[in-house]
Amino acid sequence: MKLIIAYIQPHRLDEVKKSLNEAGVGKMSVTNSLGCGAQKGYHESYRGVQFDVNLLKKVRIEIAVNDDFLDKTIDALIAGARTGEIGDGKIFVVELADCIRVRTGEKGNEAIG
Repeated sequence: MKLIIAYIQPHRLDEVKKSLNEAGVGKMSVTNSLGCGAQKGYHESYRGVQFDVNLLKKVRIEIAVNDDFLDKTIDALIAGARTGEIGDGKIFVVELADCIRVRTGEKGNEAIG
């Protein structure tokens, strides 16, 4: 079992959801977040005051998958999020120790679904 954490551009969320749906992945958590990376932010002026904006809007997607769904989920995330520009995002894969479905008490692969 793995936990996939992806940070993507907010305007690419619909494309990512569509791509994941086509790959048979329908369970996910989505959170708005702020972050900085290779994009480094931008310079802005407001009422004559100059300032740097280095925390940019991103979307965080978390998906728990069984090992046989890992590659197709990552491929779908990349297909939906990629524009070819700096700031497309990052994907992290973390080993998931356990998963428990609260309603039934199922554990492990059966709980992920």
